[in-house]
Amino acid sequence: MAAALNSIYKWAVPAAIGISAVQASIYDVKGGTRAVIFDRLSGVKDEIKNEGTHFLIPWIQRSIVYDVRTKPRNISTTTGSKDLQMVSLTLRVLHRPEVKMLPKIYQNLGQDYDERVLPSIGNEVLKSIVAQFDAAELITQREAVSNRIRADLLKRAQEFNIQLEDVSITHMTFGREFTKAVEQKQIAQQEAERARFIVEKAEQERQANVIRAEGEAEAADTISKAVAKSGDGLIMIRRIETQKDIAQMMANNPNVTYLPGGGSGGSGDGKSGGSFLLGLKDSKLSLGGLVAHVGLIPSMLETNTYTNGGPLTGEQNSTDADPSASEEE
Repeated sequence: MAAALNSIYKWAVPAAIGISAVQASIYDVKGGTRAVIFDRLSGVKDEIKNEGTHFLIPWIQRSIVYDVRTKPRNISTTTGSKDLQMVSLTLRVLHRPEVKMLPKIYQNLGQDYDERVLPSIGNEVLKSIVAQFDAAELITQREAVSNRIRADLLKRAQEFNIQLEDVSITHMTFGREFTKAVEQKQIAQQEAERARFIVEKAEQERQANVIRAEGEAEAADTISKAVAKSGDGLIMIRRIETQKDIAQMMANNPNVTYLPGGGSGGSGDGKSGGSFLLGLKDSKLSLGGLVAHVGLIPSMLETNTYTNGGPLTGEQNSTDADPSASEEE
């Protein structure tokens, strides 16, 4: 029994050492990554290990894995423009390492190469480009500014074996004084535009009034010629048309009540003045049997009472209270 245990012990120790050595000599390179081998005897090897399972010499060599997928990074800075206005910028950069140069990247920068390089070169490029533009130009020529920053940043990043997939300005703000000045300028422009519109409107109204006055003058001249030619006939036609419109307006008004007409009409022939148009005489308005409420024509009803023949005088109003007296006369 003891001999068997000694035999197992003799073989177990080498087996454990062998298994440990095998495990230490195998490493995996996952998708989207690459590996660089560091040898304790010869240093960093130039060979780059692709995705998959690989072998190395345990305790002498070790693998350094790099993520070669594109990663985003924001670079923020505050700098001055050409006209000495303070500008706060945020730059978004999509970057990845150059795969063929991973050994040099490890030798010169290490695994945190992006932390070492991108903030410094980003601030440098931003300040140098922004200083070439005025604050207003940074707004109106934003695309041109972004292109200049992208071109300069690409050149600087290539010096450190870093590839930039995209560079864009995501945020840009100015100082309070400049922002307030821009707002006041916009308000002034809007007020100037409004004033110009008012002037144009007044000019158009003036022209319309001139044209209207010319038309009225021509119409008056035409009417004068027609009156001179045909006498009072045209005036009577216009008067009848106007009185017809007034009668139609009063007939459609809900505040008007119709009562039976009686007495002598405006023509003096003793007939009822029920017909509105036939009861007209000269320029006086005869309403026939029409009595209007106070709400329709207050100014007329406060001073006058209307009957078939036109407005009554004070003497006629006193007589109107006794219809029999009117008939006897």
